Parts: sequence; structure tokens; C-alpha cells
Amino acid sequence: MLPLRLSAVVSSLILCFLLPPFCLGIRSFPTTEDGGHRYAEAPDYRNGAGCPAASSGHSLLPSCDPSLVHIAMTLDSGYLRGSIAAVHSVLRHSSCPENVFFHFVAAEFDPASPRVLTRLVRSIFPSLNFKVYIFREDTVINLISSSIRQALENPLNYARNYLGDMLDPCVDRVIYLDSDVVVVDDVRKLWRVALAGSRVIGAPEYCHANFTKYFTDEFWNDPVLSRVFASRTPCYFNTGVMVMDLVRWREGNFRKKIENWMELQRKKRIYELGSLPPFLLVFAGNVEAIDHRWNQHGLGGDNVNGVCRSLHPGPVSLLHWSGKGKPWVRLDDKQPCPLDRLWEPYDLYKPKQLRDDTVRDQNWGFSSSILVGYAHDLL
Repeated sequence: MLPLRLSAVVSSLILCFLLPPFCLGIRSFPTTEDGGHRYAEAPDYRNGAGCPAASSGHSLLPSCDPSLVHIAMTLDSGYLRGSIAAVHSVLRHSSCPENVFFHFVAAEFDPASPRVLTRLVRSIFPSLNFKVYIFREDTVINLISSSIRQALENPLNYARNYLGDMLDPCVDRVIYLDSDVVVVDDVRKLWRVALAGSRVIGAPEYCHANFTKYFTDEFWNDPVLSRVFASRTPCYFNTGVMVMDLVRWREGNFRKKIENWMELQRKKRIYELGSLPPFLLVFAGNVEAIDHRWNQHGLGGDNVNGVCRSLHPGPVSLLHWSGKGKPWVRLDDKQPCPLDRLWEPYDLYKPKQLRDDTVRDQNWGFSSSILVGYAHDLL
């Protein structure tokens, strides 16, 4: 008897001969090389039945179509591989991928220029709806204080503070995602979460976490500063996955409120952990609680050691490798954590050896790795 995987490949080959149209979706995706980055082209994901049609009455700006789901992410050379995998995961699991619009924020002085990154994204996702915004690092550089991990001091970590200013004014709502996530559910479910009352953001809350550890003793011992939480019951939330009402954000000038806390931090050490604490100071206790399935965070371990971790109990819609350890680094080092294998199917980066293997596969007219993957989905 043939092994299961080989049997699946043989079955797919038989289908190709008997039903040629069935094989139209199986093809080798060309490899893109730009600025030293090597990626395969993603499949061309299309809308399913029942997706909203593009509105004919919106303005000339593509991002103003009211049928769109808006997602904001940062784009930089250091985390590019993670960002590409995250986009791929969103498209792969979306019921209406053509109605998703990505807003990428790129640093002005990144080693890979915003122009190069734009060209690279377009080559990997030819039909993707997206726009790249240039983030001027001097906007925030003088507000950033030292953190427990140097990566947390990257100015691009603070770009989410400025989404209300950078995104087109017609964009009144956005999902913000970190670059180290993969979405394994239809993102429209997250998009439909209602922000009750006057709430500006929604995120999974973790009220069992020790909230006091996110601020220094100097903060808690100051009766004026600690009074900020007197009228609310604050819970920890992770800013790597948020639904944001940009109308309320702009009206409430929340960018300035966050900057005020950052300015105080420069004068008086009130926290240690980068861009998260200012968000907690402004919003904790007034956040729309979203189901925990939308941020299975901490998979990168802590901010010092990056040790392997397991999933939290319950269903999963989004996996988040927050912490020091990143799946692409551990996979390349041949020291992956078990859950890093869940990230791997969305990785479009192609090491040289795999590219050479793909060239040899093309003597068959298709990539055998693509065929095996397709056959696996059929089982």
C-alpha cells in the first residue's frame, strides 16, 4: 500500500489527467528577489459567495469604499518575513479577501526603503488592496525612553499612536495587527465587533494578570499619578491586536494623551516596557473586551529568554508570537518550538536550497511541494 502522502499525490495526478480544469489552480509561484529578500508569489485569493460588492458611490480614494475591512500593520526589513506571513494568513482564511485593505506603515529610514517594500509587497500579492505610509521617525524619537529590550525601542512600535493622523480621513475604523501574528479565522468576525458606548478600542483583556507590574514603584507611590486608575478597574491588554474607532480617536485627541504620558516618562521613570504602558494608562479599564481567541499571545516567550510556551485553553482565531522569540528565527536556527510549526505554512520566504529544489520540480510543469500541499487539503 502506498504511504498516505504519496497516495494523495498520485490521486491528485489522476484527477489532473481526468479533469484538466481541476488542475488550473495548481501552479508554481515565481520567486521574487528584491533588496535581498526572496519570496514566492502568494496564491490569488478571491471572494466567496455573498461578499459585498464594491460601492460605486465612494470617492476616488480606493480606501474609502465602505465595503472594506481595514487592517493596519507596520512594515520593516527586520520583521518583513513576519508581516508577509501575517498578510498571507489573513487572505487565506478570509471569506472576502478582495474586500480587505491593508494599511502598511514603513519607517522613513529603514534599510529597505518604503519604495522597495511597496514593490516587494506588490510582487508577492499582485491583487492585494494596500497603501504604504511613510512614518517619520523624528515624530516620536524624542519621546521614546529606554526599555528592557532594545527591540521595544524601535520608533515603528509607536506608529499605531499615529494611525488617526496618517490614514485617509474616510477610514473611520481599523484593525491593528502586530507583525508576529497569524490569523486562522475569518477576519470579518473581528471586524464586526461592536465598540459599545464611547469606547475607542477593543482588545482581549486579561484581568487575572498582575497589573501593577507594568508600572514602577515610583508610579504607584505617587498619589497623583496612581489616581489615574481611581475611577476604573484596569485590566492588562495586549496592543498587538486592537480594533480601533478612528472617529472617536481623532475627536478625543488620544494621540496627544498618549504622548503626554511618554513625555512624563522621560522626566520620571514610571514604566519599563516600551509602547504598551502609555496605552494602558489611557485606556485600561475602558476597553471593549474581545474574545481571547483573537489573541493567543505570548508564544514568543518572555522579553528576556524567549522560551517555548503552550496555547492558552480555549478556541484559537489568532496566534501571536509576542515576546523575544520569533518563529522564523527559531525555524531557521533548527530550534523551533512546537507551536512555531503552526506559523510555518504561511511563510512565503524561500531559502536558496528550496529555490533550487523548486527549479528542479519545474521540469514536471508544477511544483511538487505545491501539489502535496494541495492534496493534503483535499484529504
